[in-house]
Amino acid sequence: MAGIPLTRCQFLIPFTAIHDEMGASTAPLLAKFGLPTSVEEKADHFVPLLRAIGFAEAARRSQGIVDFGFLASQRLQYYHLSDRLRAVIGHSPTLFTALQQICKWATLEDNVLDMWLERRDGHVKICSRLLGTSGIAHLEHSQWLQNIFPIHIVRQFAGANWVPATIAFEARYSPSAQTRSSWPNTRFLSGQAASWIDVPISLLGLPALANELPASPADDAAGPSGADIISALRMMLPSYLDEGAPTVAEVAEMAGISVRSLQRKLSGAGLSYSDLLGAARFENAARLLRDSDAKIIEIAFSSGYADPAHFTRAFRRISGITPREYRDQSRPR
Repeated sequence: MAGIPLTRCQFLIPFTAIHDEMGASTAPLLAKFGLPTSVEEKADHFVPLLRAIGFAEAARRSQGIVDFGFLASQRLQYYHLSDRLRAVIGHSPTLFTALQQICKWATLEDNVLDMWLERRDGHVKICSRLLGTSGIAHLEHSQWLQNIFPIHIVRQFAGANWVPATIAFEARYSPSAQTRSSWPNTRFLSGQAASWIDVPISLLGLPALANELPASPADDAAGPSGADIISALRMMLPSYLDEGAPTVAEVAEMAGISVRSLQRKLSGAGLSYSDLLGAARFENAARLLRDSDAKIIEIAFSSGYADPAHFTRAFRRISGITPREYRDQSRPR
C-alpha cells in the first residue's frame, strides 16, 4: 500500500461520541490504536484511516453496538465537510457539476478516497472506493460515511428529504432490520465492486437550493478577497454574455491586482475564471430554457456560445443533459 491512508478527525468524532455516551472509556481505546485522545479539538486534522477503522470495530465489539457505521453517519451533516469542498460545491451551478467536483476533490476528506460517476438506466451512480484497502475487514464503518456525504450533497439541490433508491457497499455487510426501517424505500446491496448511491438523471440539472458559502481560505495578498471577487464576477458576467466577456487580464485590472493573484484567489475556492464564465453562461441559458419560448439557437447566441453544437456540449458538461432535455424536464407536463 503506497503512503499512509488518512482521514479527517471529523469522521472519527461520531464514533467516539457514541462510545462516550455508552459510559465506556474512550481515551484508553484511542490510545491503544495510536490515535489522538482529544479528537474533538482536531476536527480538521488527519489520522491513520486503518487505525480509525480498528478503533471503531473494537468499540463495536466491546459495547455490542449494532450498525455502528450507520449510527455514526447519522450524526454527520453537510457542514462537517471541509470548508474548501463546501465552497467548491456551493459555486457549482448544477448538481451534476457539484458531483463532478466532489469526485475531483474527494481526497480533501480522505487521502485515498477515489470517487467517480457511472451513468446507467436513467440514473447516475456516485461511486467511491478507498484505494489500497481491498480485502481489509470492517470497511462498512467507513463506507457508511462514504455514502452519507453524497446524500447530503444531493440534498443541497434536491431538498432535505431526498433519499437514494439504492445504497450499496463494497463490504460484505447487511444492515440490521432497525437500520432498514430508517430507510424504508431504499434497497441495500453488499459485496459490490465499489460503494455507491444512485441519483435520477432528472435531478442533475437542478441548481443549489441555498448559496451559503464558507469564506475562502485566507490570502495575504493585497486587494479584495477571493470571495469578494467571485461574488462580483457572478454579478457582472451576465451583462457581457452576448457581447464578449472581459478577459482575465481585464478582470484583474478592474480588481487592482495581478493576473497571478486573481488566479490564486480563484484557485483557493477551487475555481478558475473559465469556470465562472461557464457557470454564468449556463445560468443564463437555463433561465431562458425554463422561462421563455426562445429557440435553442437564439439562447445559445444570447448566452455567449459561438454555435448551437458548442452550446449543447457545454450545457451537457455542466448539467449532464442536453438543453432540449432540460427544457422538457423543467416545464410542467
